[in-house]
Amino acid sequence: MGLMASIRRDLRFIGGLRRLLKRIKPIQLDSPDLVCDDWEEVVDRFPDNVAITDERRAFTYRELDALANRYAHWARGRNLRRGDAVALMMMNRADYIAAWMGLSKVGVAAALINTNLSGQPLAHCLNIVGASQVLADEETWPQVETARPYAEKTIMLWVLGLNAEDEASERRGLDAGVRGTSGVRPDRSLRAGLTNRDTALYIYTSGTTGLPKAARIPHSRARTYMRAFAGATASTDKDRLYCVLPLYHSTGGLVGVGSVLLNGGSVILRRKFSATGFWPDVVESGATTFVYIGELCRYLVNCPPNEMEQAHTLRLAFGNGLRPDVWPEFKDRFAIPQILEFYGSTEGNVSLFNFDGRPGAIGRVPGYLRSQLNIRLIQYDVEADEPARGPNGRCIECKPGEIGEAIGQIKADIRHDFSGYADKAASKKKILHDVFATGDAWFRTGDLMKQDSDGYFYFIDRIGDTYRWKGENVSTSEVEQRLAEAPGVKEVIAYGVQVPGHDGRAGMITVVPDGRFGVKKFAAFVNEELPPFARPVFVRVARELETTGTFKYRKVDLVKDGFDPAMDDDVHVRDDKGAYTRLKPETYAVIMKGEARL
Repeated sequence: MGLMASIRRDLRFIGGLRRLLKRIKPIQLDSPDLVCDDWEEVVDRFPDNVAITDERRAFTYRELDALANRYAHWARGRNLRRGDAVALMMMNRADYIAAWMGLSKVGVAAALINTNLSGQPLAHCLNIVGASQVLADEETWPQVETARPYAEKTIMLWVLGLNAEDEASERRGLDAGVRGTSGVRPDRSLRAGLTNRDTALYIYTSGTTGLPKAARIPHSRARTYMRAFAGATASTDKDRLYCVLPLYHSTGGLVGVGSVLLNGGSVILRRKFSATGFWPDVVESGATTFVYIGELCRYLVNCPPNEMEQAHTLRLAFGNGLRPDVWPEFKDRFAIPQILEFYGSTEGNVSLFNFDGRPGAIGRVPGYLRSQLNIRLIQYDVEADEPARGPNGRCIECKPGEIGEAIGQIKADIRHDFSGYADKAASKKKILHDVFATGDAWFRTGDLMKQDSDGYFYFIDRIGDTYRWKGENVSTSEVEQRLAEAPGVKEVIAYGVQVPGHDGRAGMITVVPDGRFGVKKFAAFVNEELPPFARPVFVRVARELETTGTFKYRKVDLVKDGFDPAMDDDVHVRDDKGAYTRLKPETYAVIMKGEARL
């Protein structure tokens, strides 16, 4: 790289970093200024600007704040108190933002529930945060009902758009209760004594094992997410963000909406992503930015040409997971002026930004800023499944080009804070001690990366058994636990396999049958017990499997075998109707060419 190009690259990086740091620097952990105070400040500056346009109507900042105030007063009327948690399970709509923002005004935390969940996994999410009150809408409330048998507390379900005939003693309409309260802001004294250390939200992550974990999002973290991207994206009150990502994810619900809502801009909110309708809607809405996950970008690239795909007014696309092989075509084909890729975890203290658009990189830390940015890579022992340590007992930092686990030092300030999970034991497992010095503590991301000599970071893979599919983390442990109860199953081993033309890893299981195993009954069980993103794409039926000396299955060998039907075992693939059919060699060939959509 030439000297001038290197200087321009560094100027772009430093400029983006300065915008970001300028917005988050005022945040102090013991400050009484909360995320709702940031919001109210923007409302007072831009009361008549349109804040959100969903598929029902448009809301100005003043109107959205009034709706948030009504949710706050509703919570007070239900005798909800500081520290209580209310579960929020709705499709994307303006009420979603208004609800959690309003609850935060009276010190009540909102638990943001994945709308794909039902039954036991959903009940688990309620149980771990102690939520007995659930806010839902006309689409999601039937799923909440399936969780009742597994809930530790009696669920009181409040539903927007509920028909009168569907009301029951423990299920009531929410519209009248919320709209009938005052739109005036609750007195700030109601949150006196609260600080940035207190919980604003719970956002769920699968982690590396087990059922979903509730990442505790204190006000400091919610503010940091929103403020950081309000600065990093350089948005103004003229920007219009197009958001189809679910609001229960931090990428859509905090990073995305925060980028414009803290600067007086507007969010164009859609319930879900439509590949065919994406570009016409982006054009018609006048969007100037949009927030992505990598799978969304791949879907668009794989779609046939659309006459509207370059007729937009977008200036920026930002998000995470944009693969190196998709990046150039995505940018060039759709004429995206700027792409801002970032890395971060919901609960962690490690973040990266690729301000200068190096394709495939998730961020950059120049050598001269190494001491200012909270990330290190340490060598990882794959066989021992733990960080490697040298003769002195300390971890070994990676050299450029070496693959290692990303970690971030934990300290008592906004850049290094680790708020953890609702489950303290789960939090403890994410902390690594005595890394470079006696007594130090570091957050383990669970992600393997490498860094080149220019400081760019590249994502390699997740440590452990969790894989990512369709924009969701899938826990193999959870899949195994549920499918072990399926008819005709003796043992089940779940894992992810790479499939050409698809981001992440597709779910695959190897089943050891108990007597007669029927794929038709098994498919019905899968459809009933697992959310769509966790349903295995491939099923392998094996009569027996070798185990290690400690009676563990060798998943690494199963992953290596993949889904090739040339194996002696039966391999089935899931079709678009949710059934499993035997995988034929000709179908396998199409999949391996990257021409099949799974």
